[in-house]
Amino acid sequence: MNYSKESQDLDFAYKVRRALNESSENLPTQTLDRLAQARKMAMSRKKKESPAVVRVFRNVLAGANGFQFSGPSSWLGRAGLALPAIVLIAGLAGIYEYEQQQNINELADIDTSMLVDELPPAAYVDTGFTTYVNNKQNEESQ
Repeated sequence: MNYSKESQDLDFAYKVRRALNESSENLPTQTLDRLAQARKMAMSRKKKESPAVVRVFRNVLAGANGFQFSGPSSWLGRAGLALPAIVLIAGLAGIYEYEQQQNINELADIDTSMLVDELPPAAYVDTGFTTYVNNKQNEESQ
């Protein structure tokens, strides 16, 4: 059998208790009386139990502040759960729109530069012209 550490410890504690109970029957009465007196003395010196006052907030470690609106079934509780999701979706939609606008502006700049340029748009498609421009740039850079 494969026991866990806790079950092995519990088995060992039971065996020790059983062994002590069996050996206590063999002790002389004088020793048993001294043990009983020592136990009574220890119990009399034991501190009195006093209730401890502890302030506990629910759900503090779970991310809440401990304040609840009459349970999760209230409309205010549901709004508290849905509000972050709505804000996240609105934020993502705003980022998407901003990126789309940036893309439109970049394409508009390219279109404007092509229309203002002296070359016809067919020149940009011609592979020979592209090679000529690249060679010209390489000659100028050397």
